[in-house]
Amino acid sequence: MKKPEELLELMADTRKKILFAGIGNVLRCDDGAGVYIVNHLMESPHISKILVEVSLENYVSRINKAKPDLLVLVDCIDFGREPGYVGLLLPEDTFESTVNTHHLTLRRITEFFDMPVFILGIQPSCLKVGEEMTAEVVKSADKMVRMLNRAIQKSSSQNNMPFRTENKTTNTYAYDNS
Repeated sequence: MKKPEELLELMADTRKKILFAGIGNVLRCDDGAGVYIVNHLMESPHISKILVEVSLENYVSRINKAKPDLLVLVDCIDFGREPGYVGLLLPEDTFESTVNTHHLTLRRITEFFDMPVFILGIQPSCLKVGEEMTAEVVKSADKMVRMLNRAIQKSSSQNNMPFRTENKTTNTYAYDNS
């Protein structure tokens, strides 16, 4: 497992295009944490985002066509740690089994991408039906958003690059029709 700070080092290199993909079911409490984090990220010429929610497999073609240098999947992951714990994983560090919100395991689906993949995971507390995330997960998710957005602002300002602060998503479609 890697430290989330290692991702910040990669984000500092503005020559590399990084795509963040928000994964999760926003109707199952903390399972929506990946979508929440990515929805609140700023974008810049080298940082972009996409919300795939529960259907990452439907976006493989679109993500490969975007040709990022690095894909960061943001999702809730059961690390067996305290709620809100954040970890950065390589696909081979993940389990072969899946929680019922995904059709394929993250490890398996990353084999279809043409670029390196990291998984930024957050430990859930509650996966019951409901639209509100737990306080511990919201606190960690907000901390992660602030940390990532500071890195985006810093790299953009050092290189005189614009960045967008609005929380617009590029898409929320269930199927990739491109």
